[in-house]
Amino acid sequence: MSKDHPPEVKKFMDRKLLKLNGNRHVQGILQGFDPFVNLVIDDCVEMATSGQQNKSGILVICGNSVIMLEVLERGGG
Repeated sequence: MSKDHPPEVKKFMDRKLLKLNGNRHVQGILQGFDPFVNLVIDDCVEMATSGQQNKSGILVICGNSVIMLEVLERGGG
């Protein structure tokens, strides 16, 4: 019996990232996650398609909503 391994989310910890969730774009700092890739994002800002930005503070995102994680900064931060 083989065990599935979760995606390598650890490399995104404490990094500013862009998370695509359906048609939603969320930017913030990944503070934590679990084996189901549920994410805790701090300093969260949601970017609307109109260009408006809404600050949300801390946000918990269900893992099955996560489509893509992208580091927005290079190097050590």
